[in-house]
Formats: sequence, structure tokens, C-alpha cells
Amino acid sequence: MSALVALSAVPAVAAPVLPPPVRPEERVGDHLTVVVRHAGPGRDGTYELFCHPAGGSHPDAAEACQTLEEHTQWGRDLFAPVAPGTTCTMLYGGPATARVTGTWAGRGVDAAYDRSNGCEIGRWDRMVPLLPKAGSAA
Repeated sequence: MSALVALSAVPAVAAPVLPPPVRPEERVGDHLTVVVRHAGPGRDGTYELFCHPAGGSHPDAAEACQTLEEHTQWGRDLFAPVAPGTTCTMLYGGPATARVTGTWAGRGVDAAYDRSNGCEIGRWDRMVPLLPKAGSAA
């Protein structure tokens, strides 16, 4: 038997072909962009967060996704601002601001955060670790 015939009798084994990696702009599902300003060194910046599975450039993606999941309730806007007319303590929590945009639970998100009074401080703190904890590096 010639070498050519012998080789043709051996079935070809193809190497598994892996799909190309998914680029951030091609991922579907929960994706948030968090922009933090005036929170201090190690906390300011722009972070991408993907959930299901957790990933992105956020410093604590898994915990941030878990916190968001725990606070998500059907029919309630997790990112809603403080209701107009709410009585808030006149505490000042510092100059930190944050903006969260993207998609969560199939809904668009565009929320602004600051620490200008007790209500806003509480709203910010409920979003830790999505937002940096006040007084600590991210």
C-alpha cells in the first residue's frame, strides 16, 4: 500500500475551533458604566460592570452584581432618585459624585448620585460596592 493510500485511510481529526472572544460592546444582558468623581484616589474613575456572568473593569464585579441582585425587586426602580419632597437630614457626605448608565434587568439606567444630604448618602451607601465606600479606597 502506498503512503498516500495509507494516509487517506486515517480519518482526519480536526482541532476544535473556538469562537472568538466576545468584545464588551457585543455582550448582551446586564451592563453598567459607572463614572465616579471627587471620591478620592483609588476610587475615581470609569468602570464597566457586566453581570451574568460578573466581569468588566469594576474592581469588585462579583460583589457589585450580587448586591444589585439582592436589591432588585419587581416593579421598583433600583436606581430611582430620592423622591421630591422627602425630608432629609442636612448632613454633608463629601464632594463625591457618580453616574450609572447602561442596562439592568432589561431596563435602561441613567442615574446620578452624590452625598449632599442624609437621603443621598443613604442612597449611595445602598449601592456599595457598585459605588465606592466612603472613606476607603476601591
